[in-house]
Amino acid sequence: MVFKHGLMVAALTMMLGACGKAQPEAPVSPPGGATQSPLGGAPVAFGICLSCHSVKPGVTVVGPSLFGVYGTRAGDVPGYAFTPDLKASGLVWNDATLDKWLTSPVAMVPGTRMGYAGQPDPARRAAIIAYLKTLH
Repeated sequence: MVFKHGLMVAALTMMLGACGKAQPEAPVSPPGGATQSPLGGAPVAFGICLSCHSVKPGVTVVGPSLFGVYGTRAGDVPGYAFTPDLKASGLVWNDATLDKWLTSPVAMVPGTRMGYAGQPDPARRAAIIAYLKTLH
């Protein structure tokens, strides 16, 4: 029961964090003192992404699925209606473009629907990008 409660608290924290403000992210400390992610292998920093995105192929939440997105053109995920600005950006999601995007999506592509305030911590951005590369 304690585990389920912890997951519910983590999920609510992630959803509230997506409301336009950058929220500090704290790792979960289970018994024994080891730090782990409650996100099934995803870095803790990825939790905010899950409030709007799925990692399952073809599953749209608020935003498109992030499964297989690394290496694709921005706006090419089937089943999601991207803004014309993002589709016309010509971006290909790689380390450099994702790092810039995760810093500030609106600054990178004005007119995007992604209301994420951005991740200021380069290490957390790198962890998110490394995880996105595994989603294939």
